[in-house]
Amino acid sequence: MSWIKRMLIGRPLKSAELGEQKINKTKALAILSSDALSSVAYGPEQILLVLVTVGAAAFWYSIPIGLGVLVLLTALILSYRQIIYAYPHGGGAYVVSKENLGKYPGLVAGGSLLVDYILTVAVSVSAGTDAITSAFPSLHAYSVGIAIIFVILITILNLRGLTESASILSYPVYLFVAALFILIGVGVYQIATGRFSPDLHAPLGTEVAGISLFLLLRAFASGSSALTGVEAISNAIPNFKEPAPQNATRTLIAMGTLLAILFSGIVYLAYELGVSPKAEVTVVSQIAEEIFGRGFLYFFIQGTTALILILAANTGYSAFPLLAVNLAKDKFIPKMFTNRGDRLGYSNGIIFLGILSIILILAFEGQTEHLIPLYAVGVFIPFTLSQTGMMMKWLRIRPSGWVIKLVINTTGAAISCIVSLMFFFTKFGQVWPVLIFLPGMVWIFYKIRKHYDTVGDQLRITSCEPVPPIEGNVVILPVAGITHVVEYSLNYAKSLSPHQIIAVYVPFEREEELAFQEKWQKWQPDVRLVTLLSPYRSIITPLSKFIDTVQRKASESHYQVTVIIPQFIPRKGWHNILHNQSSIFIRTHLLLSRNVIITTVPYRLKK
Repeated sequence: MSWIKRMLIGRPLKSAELGEQKINKTKALAILSSDALSSVAYGPEQILLVLVTVGAAAFWYSIPIGLGVLVLLTALILSYRQIIYAYPHGGGAYVVSKENLGKYPGLVAGGSLLVDYILTVAVSVSAGTDAITSAFPSLHAYSVGIAIIFVILITILNLRGLTESASILSYPVYLFVAALFILIGVGVYQIATGRFSPDLHAPLGTEVAGISLFLLLRAFASGSSALTGVEAISNAIPNFKEPAPQNATRTLIAMGTLLAILFSGIVYLAYELGVSPKAEVTVVSQIAEEIFGRGFLYFFIQGTTALILILAANTGYSAFPLLAVNLAKDKFIPKMFTNRGDRLGYSNGIIFLGILSIILILAFEGQTEHLIPLYAVGVFIPFTLSQTGMMMKWLRIRPSGWVIKLVINTTGAAISCIVSLMFFFTKFGQVWPVLIFLPGMVWIFYKIRKHYDTVGDQLRITSCEPVPPIEGNVVILPVAGITHVVEYSLNYAKSLSPHQIIAVYVPFEREEELAFQEKWQKWQPDVRLVTLLSPYRSIITPLSKFIDTVQRKASESHYQVTVIIPQFIPRKGWHNILHNQSSIFIRTHLLLSRNVIITTVPYRLKK
């Protein structure tokens, strides 16, 4: 197992090498912006999916809706730029909301983002799988299995460390950006030279029967799903090389610029080419096929799109563990999330994220369109809370230039709130789980914090709770026969000056029990022997029950219980597995489930 772990994850790194795991702006743009940049592959499509309910004539509304999304993007980029400088140690919406709005708004933001990063992985991988099955329809039946394999691969890659994963993942991201620039550039040129008929789309301003403000707002909210992932950089500031805030800000602005160009380009091409959303073919796939045919460039664009969509999951792997660390430091989730793994990443958070993402893909059968609304509303709730928190901060401290900062955050908070409400009003059937899991997560956070506080109060030296003295030691010694190994273990037990030594033997038949009792009485008459007849041939069950009984009685009398497991060590290490399976299994089981001291007394063989 150790060899397999080294092969998959790599050699352990020293704590002193942590500085080498910081990333520069080029790599950060790739791994932290991949989620936001990849959303151009499905954001415009979400707008068309709403408009198509009225008819193809309504597609021209995608242009003003796309402009509205760009306005929101601008407000969010400016807002998160301020958050980066105000909170340079990371934490994003959780830290901002907790500090300025209170504990529970902070937990709502933190809980939303934790779920959102799980959805990031599930949505990204599912969308990437859709891109693959669009190019190769015969693979459509295997989409769920393909998605799970990709999640496992990305999880392993992230366990290898931030620097290594960034080095590998940066190339597909920049290939995708280049591919879309080629697609948009060639598409705009062909439109300008008149290759496509203007009859493919309705002119701007065409009156459409059945259109309503409610439907337009619904399309705007759906298109805003392209902005998911914008907050990831503010959560991951500690991953940047110094000066971290400046590098994070420049990366955020670069991401916003690229996202604006790519999103507006895809919206424009979809409108000019009259592309209509289809169940098994993505909008980007249709655009690429119209412009290039099903040649090399088509498959190049589909391949890079699939890669970016799949690797966009890496944004979740970069931000989820850091957010979990902030919550764990505040004792709202288990402290195990603050532990660094062999490669200096927060491996518990990475593994936890991978497992939950796979469960989500299985639950929704890899259907991206069912996940995106839940995903988007989980982002816009923290957007709203973080911008509101920054508003309260500027009103409270009023630094130089605070009025402009207040206007920026107020605009971002207002638009984010409207988008959040529109998701609930227009897609309640898909986003209603938010109303259950968010209060549920806050309750879980509260119970975990209460547990840590209660335990801390009892363990604190300054508490007035007296520590009961240990008045004696009861030693339990499971034995399987009369040998030098047992004798050696008995000598060790007697050296502890125990109150009582209890030898425990588990026979499977009555005759065996009587025979062993007779031998023991002759060999060790001063040591109490307890036999636990086990007609079903189980050693663990009767032994565990006996230890539990002794432990309960001993705790009432302030006695410590020690279980000594006899074991002998052959000269060749692998012989240990052949001879000591029972003792190894018993020790492991008791360590996992019993509140007693477990120790092994090894007797080393000479030959």
